[in-house]
Amino acid sequence: MTDQAVDTSGPAEAAGTEEPAACEPARFFGRERELKELRDDIERAGLDTMAGRRSARARVLLIAGRPGSGRTALAGELTRRLLATGDYPDGLLRVRLTESGGAPVPTERAARDLLGQLDVAGPPGADVDELSEMVREALAVRRVLLLLDDAPDAEQVDPLLPDNPDCLVVATSEGPLTGLSGVRPCTIGGLDAGSAVQLLGRATGQVRITVDPLTAQTLAEECGGQPAALVMIGGWLAARPTASVADARRQLRELPDDPDQPAGTRPLTRAFRLVHDSLPPTPARILRLLSLAPAGLADAHTASALAGCSVSAARTTLDDFVTLGLLRRDGADEPQYEVPGCLAALLRALLEDRDRPAEIQLARARMLERTVRLLQSCRAVTDPEGSPSRRKLAGLPRSLRFPNPGTAAAWLRVRRPALLACARIAVEDGGLDTLARRLVAALVRALAAHEGTDAAAPDLYALHGLVLAVAERRDLPRERAAALLNLADLDAGTGRTREALARYREALDAGREAKDLYATGRAMESVGGAYAELGDYHRASDWYGRALAQRLTQGERADAARLYGRLGTVHTYAGRYGEALRNWRAAAAGHRRLGDLPAQARALSEMARVQEYAGRPQESLRTCREAVEWARRAEDTRLQAALELRLADTLDRLGDPAAAGLHRSAADRLLGEESPAYETRSASTES
Repeated sequence: MTDQAVDTSGPAEAAGTEEPAACEPARFFGRERELKELRDDIERAGLDTMAGRRSARARVLLIAGRPGSGRTALAGELTRRLLATGDYPDGLLRVRLTESGGAPVPTERAARDLLGQLDVAGPPGADVDELSEMVREALAVRRVLLLLDDAPDAEQVDPLLPDNPDCLVVATSEGPLTGLSGVRPCTIGGLDAGSAVQLLGRATGQVRITVDPLTAQTLAEECGGQPAALVMIGGWLAARPTASVADARRQLRELPDDPDQPAGTRPLTRAFRLVHDSLPPTPARILRLLSLAPAGLADAHTASALAGCSVSAARTTLDDFVTLGLLRRDGADEPQYEVPGCLAALLRALLEDRDRPAEIQLARARMLERTVRLLQSCRAVTDPEGSPSRRKLAGLPRSLRFPNPGTAAAWLRVRRPALLACARIAVEDGGLDTLARRLVAALVRALAAHEGTDAAAPDLYALHGLVLAVAERRDLPRERAAALLNLADLDAGTGRTREALARYREALDAGREAKDLYATGRAMESVGGAYAELGDYHRASDWYGRALAQRLTQGERADAARLYGRLGTVHTYAGRYGEALRNWRAAAAGHRRLGDLPAQARALSEMARVQEYAGRPQESLRTCREAVEWARRAEDTRLQAALELRLADTLDRLGDPAAAGLHRSAADRLLGEESPAYETRSASTES
């Protein structure tokens, strides 16, 4: 096994030993028979090939073994060797199908993860079938290796399989994936004796292995040859330069076995208990609390908040855990640590046994509060210098501040899976809803600030869904209305207009229940927009009218002027030109009273368009000239040029090409050589 790819840890550095592990290159120990078997299975003819047909789907290689057996490391070594052949030029895609808590990863999330690795954006709110189809379409034109790690069952794997025999899927699981045809598991147990001793010596240093090779072999047998157990015992020895291999074997044998535990899991459990029980009380508690880390991912801030210690002390402790084989580490400057899947259940059980529920809940609350503050800092650093948020940011401890937006964006990118998992866990907890709402709000703002709402839309959709869940659980109609409006906006933006309409109607009911005038007005206007998009102009004008009445009652003149324009648009679509003209005239008057000259010019331009549709070209000409004059007063050069072109088109239709040419020349002069003039457009111009 490679010491960097063992199923439970990263490199087990032998601090203070005779032969530090860091001095040796990473190597893979053993498993040559399994690797040959898997390579042969790739070449083996499937049932379709034997029948004279080319397989319609990718071949699946399955590596089955207990947690801690090194199945993930074996899959990683196999894919590394296959990539080296050049047969898969489009590279490796990798996704884990089991969460750190043991629950299956929703197929929708796994599919989005794969699409993200392919640089394909999955639409927000898309269902499992749509996302799975997008994955298959993207892989249909590629030659990739697909590593599906820790698959719980065939139902998790099947929707992600490429319909492309040029791809290859390598899956790891605890047992056979019954239901997938043509898949023969390569079942692995412990390492052979020689490879197991080699892996043990990688952490401890070869001197202690050389002076007592028989005891080292016996110790490897006590560990069942399981790489995870061997790495932890090696880390335990590496931290004790004066201890011998015999000492480790003796202490391991003295640990009692749980008779109710399957025999195959006992070596891993005993190795873990030996390492944990040898830790001082504070580090042992930190280790147990890491089972609360979202998605099994922690950084120094996570550990610091969970344990209530300083960030520097937490970072040192986490690095010690890496040396002991208890964590994986990724990254150098701001490292992220992963709790191995095979240890997650052991840590949770130990936490529940050794720590009181109130202390666990307090630790979780501290972690959520720290995450909220980091997210607020992450967003605030994007604001201008001297803004209130930047002044507030300056008052935070240095460890919570980001030096610049680039550093904050990098942190957000690296921690994104953990942050999204943190939001999900906080909402599912049910006992920390206030913190959960603050966390989701802070994460939404940070994503929008650094990525923009369009790029972050899929994650925002999931986060608004979490807000909705809390609002419904706590009976918070105002927040329910806000969440429904946000979800409906995202639905509308991806073409799911009917789904958006249903949510807008629900938001309207929630807004009325909360007596929230903003939410009800916004919902009524959005209902009107959805009906307009569906082509139901009668209902659209009705709902716009209701929204307008509320805006007028509240004295919201700017919104009222905008709604007059919306009404003018739908009446134009419906061919009700008289109503359209009345509303556009009201819109122009409203913008004039507000002093918004460009908006007034655009409203007059739309009036001219409607007059032309109504067969009143002379009136259209006069109105268009008035619009040009207001655009000139507003000093909006591009708008004025566009209106000059509109005026020229009208004159052409009236049979005055000379005057039309003069106005086109005026438009050219206004725009110069920068770019061609654009045409002002609104919903009423599209047919």
